[in-house]
Amino acid sequence: MIRVLIRASSRFAKAGLTSLLKPHHGLRLLDDVPEDGVGMEAGSRFDVMLAEADTLADATAREAMDWARAGGPAVVLLRDPPAEVVREALRAGVKAVLPSGSDAPEIAAAIEAAAAGLVVLYPVFVDTFVPARGAFPSETSAAVAEELTARELEVLRLVAAGHGNKEIAARLEISEHTVKFHVASIMGKLGAGSRTEAVTLAIRRGLIMI
Repeated sequence: MIRVLIRASSRFAKAGLTSLLKPHHGLRLLDDVPEDGVGMEAGSRFDVMLAEADTLADATAREAMDWARAGGPAVVLLRDPPAEVVREALRAGVKAVLPSGSDAPEIAAAIEAAAAGLVVLYPVFVDTFVPARGAFPSETSAAVAEELTARELEVLRLVAAGHGNKEIAARLEISEHTVKFHVASIMGKLGAGSRTEAVTLAIRRGLIMI
């Protein structure tokens, strides 16, 4: 059970997110942490912070960024974030930046991935993430191998074998949304512009064999 603290720009938005995620049995939504700041002591009572905001300048987004910089998993929902905003959030340590209109399965999958220590890249932000790779480890084969998680390597091997997201999800017993996040993260880490290019680069670097 993942304990989730929800921060939102308004009571209405918070109620909406709570209602959206409440049916998800793997999440426990908390509402007992003071609104005047989240310290490490308070943070020990939850696993992931979910923040909804219009921009990173909003109080809820700033709180999530501070929590992320302190090493806490944070997922941020933003309204149509531009490229530089996504990069700023990722550099601050935020695990996922999703559009505010994301549905419940997408948000829940991002929370689960963030709780596991994964960086979630929403598919439409792949092109945003790739130019920002300067903020991440070097592109040597060894560094890339360290960046890719064991799960990402599993997904990459199945992609290389020609399987689609639905089949990969069934084989690994995860949601299709989670598969999309993994594929997008793999493409970003490898600097690939497509699934095919990701497989080609992985083979060249010795990460997978076919």
